[in-house]
Amino acid sequence: MTTDNRLDILLYALLLILPLSALLSRRLSIGRLIGGLATWALIFGVGFLIFNNRHRLPNIERFFDDQEVVGTETRIPLGPDGHFWARVQLNGVARRMLIDSGATTTAISTATAEAAGIDTGRSPFPAVIRTANGTVTALTGTADKVRIGSVETTKLGVVVSPAFGDMDVIGMNFLSRLGSWRVEGRTLILTPDRPYNRP
Repeated sequence: MTTDNRLDILLYALLLILPLSALLSRRLSIGRLIGGLATWALIFGVGFLIFNNRHRLPNIERFFDDQEVVGTETRIPLGPDGHFWARVQLNGVARRMLIDSGATTTAISTATAEAAGIDTGRSPFPAVIRTANGTVTALTGTADKVRIGSVETTKLGVVVSPAFGDMDVIGMNFLSRLGSWRVEGRTLILTPDRPYNRP
């Protein structure tokens, strides 16, 4: 178990203990105590599900990030989890993707590859990818167009594997095509290598 996982468990435990202690201090009957606990558990569960699946809910995505285009630059704020998440158009399909400068290649889930129409059938042999969770095999494909705000590239190589779950990652093969990219304070700034005309 990683340090981040331990901190998450501690946070969730505290969030459960607070309403429990409030209910116990009111000296409620057993029935009302159980009803109160059930209500808090429901609220906590719904909030947890929404937060952890927010990248699948484009209508509420704006509440969790403030990605914006300023001039020619795309600015992406640091997320509450300590990572940079970008709103990406992958062959015209909208996805929320983690930007990871430690990843050599852009990696996408099987579901995203299917939605974006990325053909992995031409991969004669699977690629072997080293991840934080060990070694996985993946098929290779090409995304015809990838756009993040003001930056866009074409014919970007990607790797696809069920082992990625529902995680989609922008890797260095995308970042290396930019005019520049840098982190200033808590903001990731992407600059295109040529002027970009918004659609």
